[in-house]
Formats: sequence, C-alpha cells, structure tokens
Amino acid sequence: MFMRIDHIGIACRDLEEKIELFSRTFELTVVAREVNEEQGVKEAMLHIADGEGGGSYIQLLEPLSEDSPVGKFLARRGEGVHHVAFGVPDVADAMRKVQEKGVRLLDERPRHGSMGSEIAFIHPKDVGGMLTELVQAATPSQNAKNVHM
Repeated sequence: MFMRIDHIGIACRDLEEKIELFSRTFELTVVAREVNEEQGVKEAMLHIADGEGGGSYIQLLEPLSEDSPVGKFLARRGEGVHHVAFGVPDVADAMRKVQEKGVRLLDERPRHGSMGSEIAFIHPKDVGGMLTELVQAATPSQNAKNVHM
C-alpha cells in the first residue's frame, strides 16, 4: 500500500525561524509554501530526496490560530513531530483498504493537501498514537499549478 514516506510534519511556532534552521543545518531547500485555511496552517515543504516512488519532504507547520489543530498540538506537546505521511498511489483506495482492516479514518473522503496532493488522515488511536496521513501526490502538471513559493 505504501510507496514511501512522503513527509514528516513538524509543528512549530515560527515558520521562518524553522525554515532557516532546517535549511542551514540539513541543507534542505524549500520547494513550496502554502497557507491552508481548511487545516489552519502556514506551511513550507522542504525537499529531502527523490526516490522511485516520488519525493520525500519535511513539512513545517505554523498554526494560523491557537484553536487550530496544530495550535492545540503546540499548546499540549510543544514543537516537534506532528504526523508521519505515507505516499500511496491512490488515496481513496488506501482509505478503503485501511477501513477494511478495522482502522478508523478522520476523513470521510480525500481532501486537498500540500503541493496539490490528495490526503486523508488515519485516527491516531488506531495506529499506536501517531497521527498518520495518506498522500497521493499530484501529477507534475497539477503540482505546477498548485505550488506557491
């Protein structure tokens, strides 16, 4: 079902500060920036590497408000790993397969994700306490239309 680790989502209080830290320390390059009103975050995707199944990234997430999911996460746990995202060839099919195994989803259907992707989240209580995201990457033409630097 999984093709790769698509990204690791990291909650932070200051997006620009963390971009500078990850760029300087790990020599990562920002490939996309977005504001996702639906999820209540400003984000940056930093490219790690490309593989057979696609790219891998670090996703830095700054909440737009304290009452957003990432804002609440920061208040409870502080900065750090927020979620792990796995690349899948078809997010709707992956959702169906997960549900068939008795695992709950937080989403009823795929929704818009970073860089034009389609995403869905798995309930953390059903997978060892880690918020887990399924990601179907956008096609190159979709990605070109949706990426904002």
